[in-house]
Amino acid sequence: MSIVDQVEATGSHTYAARDVAVAGGPLRVGVWEPTAPAATGPDGEPLPAVVLVHGITASHRAWPAVAAALPGRRVVAPDLRGRGRSNGLPGPYGMAAHADDVAAVVRALAGGPAVVVGHSMGGFVSLVLTHRHPELVSRLVLVDGGLPIPLPPGVPADATPEELVGALLGPALERLTQTFDSPEAYREFWRAHPAFAEWSPVVEQYVDYDLAEHPAAAGGDPVLRPSTSPGAVAADSADSARGAALPGALAWAAEADLPVTFLRAPRGLLDQPGGMYPAEAVAEWEGHLPHLTAREVPGVNHYTIIMAEPGISAVVEAVGP
Repeated sequence: MSIVDQVEATGSHTYAARDVAVAGGPLRVGVWEPTAPAATGPDGEPLPAVVLVHGITASHRAWPAVAAALPGRRVVAPDLRGRGRSNGLPGPYGMAAHADDVAAVVRALAGGPAVVVGHSMGGFVSLVLTHRHPELVSRLVLVDGGLPIPLPPGVPADATPEELVGALLGPALERLTQTFDSPEAYREFWRAHPAFAEWSPVVEQYVDYDLAEHPAAAGGDPVLRPSTSPGAVAADSADSARGAALPGALAWAAEADLPVTFLRAPRGLLDQPGGMYPAEAVAEWEGHLPHLTAREVPGVNHYTIIMAEPGISAVVEAVGP
């Protein structure tokens, strides 16, 4: 039995990869179908599907533990353009482009308005989706993402997009251009990552899926490298920091009546204390967005908030009935 099968052999869902047509070609999507009768609300009606949107260098394989914790719910999670098995899709990238891609996924696979959960950059995409396609979102959950990220110390307000990307992502961006001799070498790389002190099947299947063959320069043998396109990451980082889509969505959210839940990780990308979002910055946004409710999830970092407890349970609670 593969690691993927072990992670998903919970009895709650079956898993299949699907492709959805978007601008430029097919977008890869993971679909978890419930094996139990559909979960229903107080009115007896089936609960909406849950759409999970991953972060800037991730893929839909970040989500199987959350999917398994949602019995009776259809769960749908795309590989965003430039990532995973959607890495061959061309630009343009940016939050609006990703939001329109996810809208196509919701229309094709969710069966109606969905609960949308966005992690990290997926939070920005999800917020912009809700602004551009409000009829497709019944509830919005932002997981350590979606609100403007405060600039790290020492980064000037007029920093170039390249400086912003380097300051915010650091080693995560450097990894994208590295090559690895084997899947096991890539696992060992991730085992040394401070965010994953506790290795698990969830992490291992995520890491294995992330490694892909790429053509070598000058016609040599293919090389193993992370599947995410560095160009997509650079474009998306610049757009989320300087583009018009996110400010427009935030201005809309200040007036809209859709409740938004924000889950904060108190530790960051490298498991450092303080996290990507200082608590005071989140509290300030609660003052700007009257329908925003923020909660800190203790004991998790930016990765484990969706891949380990107590993060998984916090996300499921925010998804709600």
